[in-house]
Amino acid sequence: MNNLEISAVDKSAIDHTFTAQKAYALKLRKSTCDERLEVLARFEKVFKASYAKMYAAAAADFGKPEAEVDMGEIMVVVSELAHIRKHLKKWMKATPVSASMAMLGTSSKIIVEPKGTSLVISPWNYPFNLTFGPMMSAIAAGNTVIIKPSEMTPHMSKVISEIVAEAFRPEEVALFEGTAEVSTYLTSLPFDHIFFTGSPAVGKLVMAAAAKNLTSVTLELGGKSPVIVDKTANIAKAARSIAFGKFSNNGQTCIAPDYLYVDEAVKDILIAELKTYIGRQYGLDEEALANDDYCQIANAAHHGRLSGLLNDALAQGGQLITGGQVDGQQRSIAPTLVEGMSADSRIMQEEIFGPLLPILTYTDLDTVLAHINSQPKPLALYFYSSDKRAIDKVLSETSAGGTCINQSVMHFVHPNLPFGGVNNSGIGMSGGEWGFKAFSHERSVLEDRWSSIHVMHPPYTPKVKKLIKMAVSFLGR
Repeated sequence: MNNLEISAVDKSAIDHTFTAQKAYALKLRKSTCDERLEVLARFEKVFKASYAKMYAAAAADFGKPEAEVDMGEIMVVVSELAHIRKHLKKWMKATPVSASMAMLGTSSKIIVEPKGTSLVISPWNYPFNLTFGPMMSAIAAGNTVIIKPSEMTPHMSKVISEIVAEAFRPEEVALFEGTAEVSTYLTSLPFDHIFFTGSPAVGKLVMAAAAKNLTSVTLELGGKSPVIVDKTANIAKAARSIAFGKFSNNGQTCIAPDYLYVDEAVKDILIAELKTYIGRQYGLDEEALANDDYCQIANAAHHGRLSGLLNDALAQGGQLITGGQVDGQQRSIAPTLVEGMSADSRIMQEEIFGPLLPILTYTDLDTVLAHINSQPKPLALYFYSSDKRAIDKVLSETSAGGTCINQSVMHFVHPNLPFGGVNNSGIGMSGGEWGFKAFSHERSVLEDRWSSIHVMHPPYTPKVKKLIKMAVSFLGR
């Protein structure tokens, strides 16, 4: 997002499509559940026929293994589709509302209507999942969609573009590729809703642009998601799930554990188990760099940033526990555990978004919670413990977009849980019914039948004033 000018040709194409979608969105207000599901069925057919292209594109962009494409991209999309198919009719139904005493003689309901035109700006770390997820929610809610995929993963964005072109008419769903100037121009248009996934810094720019048109937004951002492991935890289970949650996709996951607090009494055991499970899943040190199950960093700039975080941590007192091997040519960094770095080091100040895990120890849980509460609210918080009182304490004394107890990252794929951040880590929720609602407006409808509210209309004669005061007294009980 910056002030670069978009070309006249690109601007004209975007304007033409946006105008067409504005007109078509009016027709979609009357769309039925079956009609919306038919559009999604067209998409599903093309999506499922594109698996081979998706595998190849993910491998070309950052060496993502087929199994991680299946788990982190395809499985999430097809399961969300199945969930929408099962529940959309219920989500679309009007909700009757009982009358209060003051509203006797009226009937009321809440109807769900499409917001209209929507913009989805998706990131590079899980391009298929984080493009098509909000797109499906928008279609289910009866909206048109314009997509702006990330330019950082060009092969995957090309496949996304091909799927969209084959599955949809341009007035239904359209896609525009390009760099920051395209995003800047798109967010300047008066969409009815913008769904953005990315960094808090860019999220602020999107929100500022949306504010000029009073466009509603869903922002899925990030931040430094903490992990706490106490001495009552099942340490082997904790290490297994932390190793997967942190190092799958080479740590390039917005809800990946960012830094880890472990009770001093079990630190050595946890580190030994982490090494064991990192070794089993990806291999330690140079082994991981040569492992086809361990994907690359997305681009050279991001790889350089991560290398800089590690070098700064080591320069500020940090010590390697395992990992630290860097291969610039292959854009890879081995799964790395580091401890002893200064609190002011960049690795403790910036969102890592890569395969580096700082480890800190504690003896008093209150000091950990105080540190977490002194930072911007994270997108996720993970706590490993078998102590119910400690679990309740962590949940009641912290705030985070989502939390797993004795697990990591899996809350994202639960269809009956909302996903989203809070403040710096995001605004609004997605997934399942919450994704449908993000692109919907809940409209209040009141119909008068035989109410007597008119008896309190002007002129305010002594009799009317008395009735008003009686109503105030009665309704305030």
